[in-house]
Amino acid sequence: MAKLYFRYGAMTAGKSTLLLQVAHNYKFNNMRVIIVKPKIDTKGNNKIVSRMGLSSEVDILLDENKNIYHYQQIAKESDCILVDESQFLNKEQAIALWKFSKEYDIPVICYGLKTNFKGELFEGSATLMAYADELEELKTICSCGKTARFNARKVDGEFTVSGDEVIIDDSSKVEYVPLCGKCYFKKVIK
Repeated sequence: MAKLYFRYGAMTAGKSTLLLQVAHNYKFNNMRVIIVKPKIDTKGNNKIVSRMGLSSEVDILLDENKNIYHYQQIAKESDCILVDESQFLNKEQAIALWKFSKEYDIPVICYGLKTNFKGELFEGSATLMAYADELEELKTICSCGKTARFNARKVDGEFTVSGDEVIIDDSSKVEYVPLCGKCYFKKVIK
């Protein structure tokens, strides 16, 4: 029986890069992979783009009112389904991916952030953590050298815990940085 995997990590942990590597491995072996990302993620438009410069076209831009079953004709013919930015899935979409992996015996591998800049679980991530058959934390480092597990938001160079949960390609100077727990506490919470 195929599994639902959730590979999560803070910003810069290499989630999109790893997804693209997995897609390459399947394609190298003449297997069909379907790449999915939530439509709310406008970064890269209809592509997955890693910070290392790798990119690939997306097969399915998943609208918030649709799930994988809306695309089952193409999805059920694949050997693997890869989902980037899976933190932006809603609960119903995440559960549908789990069901799909079981019904069609196709592995589904989701990549995403675990928590938002406030340290709270995203809806998609919380659901994936509950339903995934396997969880894997992808590691990155904080500027102090320790393992980063938090995502901090900076607006105009200042850390903040206020504002909308999702801001993508906003015109203001918003950036996200990975922090360890100690630095998140000292720089963001305190």
